[in-house]
Amino acid sequence: MSADVLLRGGTVLDQQGRRRADVLVVDGLVASVGEALAAPAGAVVLDAGGCLVAPGLVDLHAHLRQPGMEEAETVATASRAAALGGYTAVVAMPNTDPPVDSASVVRDVVELAAGACCDVRPAGAITRGRAGTELAPMAEMAALGVRLFTDDGAGVQDSGLMRRALEYASALGITLAQHCEDAGLAGGGQLHEGAWSSRMGIPGMPAAAEEVMLARDLALVRLTGAPMHFLHLSTEGSVALVRAAKAAGLPVTAEAAPHHFTLTAACAASYDPVFKVNPPLRDDTDVEAVKAGLADGTLDAIATDHAPHPQEAKERAFEAAPPGMLGLETTLSLALGELDLPPEKVLALLSWHPAAIARLDDHGGPVAEGRPANLCVIDPDATWVVDPDRLASRSRNTPYAGRRLTGKVRHTLLRGEPVVVDGEARR
Repeated sequence: MSADVLLRGGTVLDQQGRRRADVLVVDGLVASVGEALAAPAGAVVLDAGGCLVAPGLVDLHAHLRQPGMEEAETVATASRAAALGGYTAVVAMPNTDPPVDSASVVRDVVELAAGACCDVRPAGAITRGRAGTELAPMAEMAALGVRLFTDDGAGVQDSGLMRRALEYASALGITLAQHCEDAGLAGGGQLHEGAWSSRMGIPGMPAAAEEVMLARDLALVRLTGAPMHFLHLSTEGSVALVRAAKAAGLPVTAEAAPHHFTLTAACAASYDPVFKVNPPLRDDTDVEAVKAGLADGTLDAIATDHAPHPQEAKERAFEAAPPGMLGLETTLSLALGELDLPPEKVLALLSWHPAAIARLDDHGGPVAEGRPANLCVIDPDATWVVDPDRLASRSRNTPYAGRRLTGKVRHTLLRGEPVVVDGEARR
């Protein structure tokens, strides 16, 4: 058992509001929240002066790459990046090698995550091999605690199969998450179909490729009554579809990634593959729609879509390079600095809303006596410059290199243990 910890001099910010308070952690639990708390003998005292003390962040969508793609990332390096970014829990996407489509691979990921800097929860695949032709044994994976299932990286194209998956998921009490991409419409597009794809001579992916599958799945939710989560929505039309679905009472949630509210297709004008991602960077109107969706509650969460790739892969020609960007260490700062939202709203999008979607009862809860001490301490005024060589990820493919950001994690506690102290990882 780790030593007791006192977070001193901070402002607690959670679902219950904002109040000046110290936080005492004993045996991995919040023991007391109040002003001028005394530190027990032998306790570790961490300075939280000028900082927000909040529930740890929860990422619904991270690619940890292990098993099988360790040249890009490992569970250990990704979880260290997560902790430095304020995350105490991440949902690991199943597009690994082999994919997480069976109980045995779930167990492998859980074993790899033992002793990690954050709580790693594997998502399971909806279909075997993520091939979209046969349902994966979701009941076996659910029995091991898997609560979110997705073929992320590919949308399930077969409407009948998707209907059966939703019916099955409803009976199991799990949630399906969809990567909305109609393969016929996407047609191998590498950039958003529009002015920039035409100017650059790069095959474009129309917004309709995302919106058509989203509209289909909303119809399937209406048909089956099963809840559904939608990954990394990126277009004005998608935000409008989800807004209408929620107004109609459908049990749906949706997320946005930071690059879809901070970057546009124009960023790729240099043909630098660091700006290649899927869904692709969109237009200014889409960026504004995503921001509006996050502000008004249409979009429930911000997810990093952390997608590391080795340098040699990202140095290929734009059309040959894999899509994806790093996100775990920069998302909080981007959300605080780019969304023009109060910290309370930003933390809801990054912590307690995603925790509820992923059904992680030990994360994202209020900073209150008896709760697990999964906490982050954020200095909202700290500024820093993104240096790819100083990031914890094994890869370096960040589109924000050299960018000055505001807001930085000072400390992160996982089950009461300080895994980040004064901005430095302890594991």
